[in-house]
Amino acid sequence: MRTKLLLVLGVLTLSVHTALVAAGPAAQPAESASKPSAKTWVGRYAEFEECVRTSPVVREQTTPVGVTRPRRIYFKEGGLCGGALYSDQRTSRESGYLESYQARIAAYEIDKLLGLDMVPPTVEREHGNTKGAAQLWVDNAVFRKELEGERSPDLEGWNRQMRRWRVFDNFVADIDPNAGNQLVLRDPVWHLILVDHSRAFSNITRMVFPMERIDRPFFDRLKALDKPTLDAKIGKLVLDGSRSLLRRRDIIVAEFDKLVKEKGEAAVFGN
Repeated sequence: MRTKLLLVLGVLTLSVHTALVAAGPAAQPAESASKPSAKTWVGRYAEFEECVRTSPVVREQTTPVGVTRPRRIYFKEGGLCGGALYSDQRTSRESGYLESYQARIAAYEIDKLLGLDMVPPTVEREHGNTKGAAQLWVDNAVFRKELEGERSPDLEGWNRQMRRWRVFDNFVADIDPNAGNQLVLRDPVWHLILVDHSRAFSNITRMVFPMERIDRPFFDRLKALDKPTLDAKIGKLVLDGSRSLLRRRDIIVAEFDKLVKEKGEAAVFGN
């Protein structure tokens, strides 16, 4: 009797094991899956660039976004992208600043190199018999100044974004930042969006924003940039190519190296 019982238990154990192997590993709970980014273009840059570059324009309107008053162009509903911010600002110094639509495109290319994902896809396209910069219109974003007095649900992540933004704008020499150039997407955490770099990429070496901390991954990507890489991406878009960028990069790296000596790595390269 005891032998028969052991035999039955053995068969049952083998059957259960076989069923588990056949079924494969247990499904992971939905919470473990990464949440899609509110920045829909992240990881799909080429698709969105092509959409912004080639989608037919069905209408347009003036917009208060940015100091150069670009126009909002609308694409046919139901497509990958609904519209873009369009500027055909010619290279000039009429306002006292060096301005160009090419600087907007260069800012996006630098953003991609650094893995920043704050500047929406920006490309050159033709519209109204002119060439200009078309930047993906980010729906549901609000001006950062509208959130004054509110607190981000993810304060640590938001502070990291603010530190990266300061370093980025110092790097590209955005010497005329204003509140209208910063937008925020909420999902519900806050995502900083940067627009209108038409006055960036001057030859100054002055740091516009103070820098005290930065996360190590972003700093390492900035430090690794070299002349061939930069020239390939923005060499034809800005007047002196990578020369001023690399000078400012070296200044930024030197400033953080100095801070590390004074405060230690943990205090400087925190999250």
